[in-house]
Amino acid sequence: MISSVPAVIVPAFIPSPSQGVWHLGPIPLRAYALCILAGIFAGYWLGRKRWVARGGSAEVLLDIIFWAVPFGLVGARIYHVLTDWQRYFGEGSPDDPIDALKIWHGGLGIWGAIAFGAFGAWLACRQKKVPFLAVADAMAPGIALAQVLGRVGNYFNQELFGRPTTHFWGLEIDPGHRPDGYEQFATFHPTFLYEAVWNLAVVALVIVADRRFRLGHGRAFALYVAGYTAGRGWIETLRIDEADHIAGLRLNVWTSIIVFVAAVIYFVISARLRPGQEDITAGPSAGKPSDSAAAEVSAGDTAETDAAEGADTAVDEAAAKPASEGDPSTRDTAKPTVDANAVAAPGDPGALGDATDDGPRD
Repeated sequence: MISSVPAVIVPAFIPSPSQGVWHLGPIPLRAYALCILAGIFAGYWLGRKRWVARGGSAEVLLDIIFWAVPFGLVGARIYHVLTDWQRYFGEGSPDDPIDALKIWHGGLGIWGAIAFGAFGAWLACRQKKVPFLAVADAMAPGIALAQVLGRVGNYFNQELFGRPTTHFWGLEIDPGHRPDGYEQFATFHPTFLYEAVWNLAVVALVIVADRRFRLGHGRAFALYVAGYTAGRGWIETLRIDEADHIAGLRLNVWTSIIVFVAAVIYFVISARLRPGQEDITAGPSAGKPSDSAAAEVSAGDTAETDAAEGADTAVDEAAAKPASEGDPSTRDTAKPTVDANAVAAPGDPGALGDATDDGPRD
């Protein structure tokens, strides 16, 4: 019996999107920018849940994020331009120097984003007297989640793909986006997809390990860094876009190796020297005054109380004084006392002499 259900044709590759920009009137809506924004919100959402679960204040974390995000975006673009400067500057560069500012065209370096974003967060933490490493631990899986959504933006831009492949998961790339020397190939390794899936695994790794071992003092962040760089290293070897090479390896491969080793060393040393987690249930991290600030407030309140009590005591003492001291109209007039024996009787010169002479008279 022949089925009347039409056959479904499954493509032997992943098709590329037909467009990456939509226009809302004169306003262009770029998929890449939307993916970056979605990643920022998703990362903050996850980091906020972890921060609040540890006893921190959501408002305090939001203030820190307002510092970290702009720093991270600027740093990401700076890193991209510095490591791919030939694309924008010099003779024969395919793009104009002004294009280095067009972030919506793609080109954000994760290393610059992490470094500058961490610096911005550190400045905010220092201002608010919040432990920076505790914030980094809370946000670690959120950063990896943000990278997952950010890589989807690469899909819409048809960029950051790898070598040609004939596997069914190969990504079809339009001829206009194929690099020189690969025009004859149609499907490539979707390296941005590999990295997105890898980062999802890193999100799960950090969350599970933190629940099991209560990672603190920057160890959850170090685990994220080690996990991410371990995947980025081998994924980077598949990419065919232009990049600087050192000793036969792409620059980002060397960066991944160095950062991975540094993260593992920090994780081990920190676990030995500072086990456990920081307490963020009190003080500025929880949106409360610090101990020193509370002590100053308490001392000020005590001083004000003592001053008020002193004033009340002075008023009471003034009210308790005799009326004669306070009202001149009631004071007794001081009268001189005269000894009756010293008053001379009429005709008695001896008595007068006794009362008036201090010595012999002439």
